[in-house]
Amino acid sequence: MARSVPHARRLVRSALDAWSLAGIAEDATLAVSELAANAVRHGSGRRMVVRVTRVGPNRVRIAVSDRSKKPPYLVTPSENASTGRGMHLIEAVSDRWGTDLLPWGKRVWSEHVGEPVVRATRAD
Repeated sequence: MARSVPHARRLVRSALDAWSLAGIAEDATLAVSELAANAVRHGSGRRMVVRVTRVGPNRVRIAVSDRSKKPPYLVTPSENASTGRGMHLIEAVSDRWGTDLLPWGKRVWSEHVGEPVVRATRAD
């Protein structure tokens, strides 16, 4: 499942490129990296589902589902801790985030808003 994290980043970048929202790609790929890494580390099972949804003209929702019913929470890691900062990163780069409990697990999502990137067209 750990090999899925780079695939999740590529999925998000591809969707944002297709929707001309590449301007939010850095924050969105950081968010999906953290969400997917959390699913790998804390999820119960060998499967996770990554979904990228355009919920408005300039808004996308990135969601990662796993079989664990334990919702994520913000912790205050010690200065020397090597983990515990992921949800703080999600909070910092997202316009909003949350958790939906599901009958079989949970979905943790992050929303990102940005202006469409206008692609230059060739003048003939």
